[in-house]
Amino acid sequence: MNREQLLADIQTTVSGLMQTLSSFNDDQINKVPFEGSWTAGQVAEHVLKSSGIAEILHGKVEQPNRAPDQYVAPLREQFLNFDIKMKSPDFILPSDGAHDKEELMAELESIWKKTAAAAATLDLSMMCLDFELPTLGTMTRYEWIRFLVVHTQRHTHQLKNIHKAVA
Repeated sequence: MNREQLLADIQTTVSGLMQTLSSFNDDQINKVPFEGSWTAGQVAEHVLKSSGIAEILHGKVEQPNRAPDQYVAPLREQFLNFDIKMKSPDFILPSDGAHDKEELMAELESIWKKTAAAAATLDLSMMCLDFELPTLGTMTRYEWIRFLVVHTQRHTHQLKNIHKAVA
């Protein structure tokens, strides 16, 4: 677990997300690129809702009984495999209707600043007890932050594909 690398990865990921979102104009952000797809605004809302999970980093924790980075590789393999289609849990599904790009970007930036601060200051080896990932169960702070990073990278990739279709 390398804190400096984690912070660098957060910065690169957030920068990529913001740069990609800023490439959409107000019409494109709410345009459906192809049948069965979310709009860029919906993808951004989904990333925002899932990033809210960072609140658990400050919740109840305990010492893990396993390596604190055990799930990092499986998370990376799953979320950065763009050939597989994933289904979002209902509680982080985006809403229908128009999305405000600037508002979404401001909220994302705020949440990620808090996440970066947690990554810089908290004991990342501690197990978060307030929420379980549906497929893996309880994860450490380090794993949760790595989840947020790869999840955001996945959706930044998706946003780039959407932009090609609506530009």
